[in-house]
Amino acid sequence: MPFVTSTQASATEDDKDFALCLGLWEQLAADTGQADPFSCSPAWQLAFHETSAADQRILFLEASESLALFSESWVADDKLRLTPLEHGWCFGSPVLGADADKALAAVIAATEEAYPAARVNIVLSGIQPQSALAARILRRFGVAFDFFRCNISVLCSASLAGGLDGYLSRRSANHRAKLRKAARKAAEDGVVFRRETPATQAELAELYARMALAESKSWKGIGRCGMTEKQSLKFYAALVQRMFANGGLRAIMAQRYGEDIGFVFGGLCGRTYRGQQFSYAATEKQLSLGNLLQLETLKWLCEEGVERYDMGPLTGPRMAYKRHWTEQSHEIQTWIMARKV
Repeated sequence: MPFVTSTQASATEDDKDFALCLGLWEQLAADTGQADPFSCSPAWQLAFHETSAADQRILFLEASESLALFSESWVADDKLRLTPLEHGWCFGSPVLGADADKALAAVIAATEEAYPAARVNIVLSGIQPQSALAARILRRFGVAFDFFRCNISVLCSASLAGGLDGYLSRRSANHRAKLRKAARKAAEDGVVFRRETPATQAELAELYARMALAESKSWKGIGRCGMTEKQSLKFYAALVQRMFANGGLRAIMAQRYGEDIGFVFGGLCGRTYRGQQFSYAATEKQLSLGNLLQLETLKWLCEEGVERYDMGPLTGPRMAYKRHWTEQSHEIQTWIMARKV
């Protein structure tokens, strides 16, 4: 596939080469042992690009069934930076496949040919430092580029081997007992959990509005630090739309007496589920809705034969609850490659 550029994600997706790229992109994100498969996928990467960096050109190149995908930005008249399309959290990798270093080399060569007077820096996110790919990148480019590590994250996940019973058997007895007690109390108080499967754009829009309204009543909404803030609301709307379009959206609403009091949603990439957001009304804290929404999601995923449950970053005190739900951790790093003078 040739080196291709576009000024906008929407324009790029109308391009025949890019349409062919999307299928390979999804496959490589799902099947190449990524630390966060969903965040490597088109849904996550393009949702960020179209809502946060739509003025930046997309550069993509396929080589040997591997891909390199970057966003182009000028940080000075003579300095060009290639970044992952999603360069806010830096969860996903812009280079995918067994020969991703070849695709990266081809993008660098094509970029420097197109802009011979520019100094080109490359941002690589989602790098697993002990991986074979990391070693190949350092070996292949270490002579011509300096490498700077600028970020480290730890992501967490759980195996769904053995279905729900197998998953729960790997949790502590105390955790299982708390879940059983909370489920009984919620049922006695009239709480029900509804799996939402919108079939039309109108139904999807209605579901997203319901989730946003529930979020506005949560501690995150009240504190103005959740997905109802302008940029987050826009990003997650684009993400939900892309997950709906590819069949990967999984959303559950918690209701009591017909009123929405909480929600959870996430998406599939292959046989991996990645949680995105969940919230519940601040007035309903005593119902343990956060835990029960997670449990209801796990029931659904296990019924579908999903193999892995990703919960994103583990860093920070507010993320400590994830330790009860996961048993695997995955370190990722973000590197900056700067051409040696």
